[in-house]
Amino acid sequence: MSKQELVKVLRAEGDNDRADAVDAQLPDEIDTDAHADALEAAGLDRSTLRAKLAGGAIGGNLQI
Repeated sequence: MSKQELVKVLRAEGDNDRADAVDAQLPDEIDTDAHADALEAAGLDRSTLRAKLAGGAIGGNLQI
């Protein structure tokens, strides 16, 4: 998943603090398995990511 795309979705939802954390802590391409700890530190555990992805906001074929 693209960090830029995730940050864009978070900002669109008004979640600027979380967007800032993702932008500062994660690489440009996010691997949800390899970067699980950093995602969780930013407040994005698997269930939160799933909820954000449910509407198709990020990546069409992302597997979590």
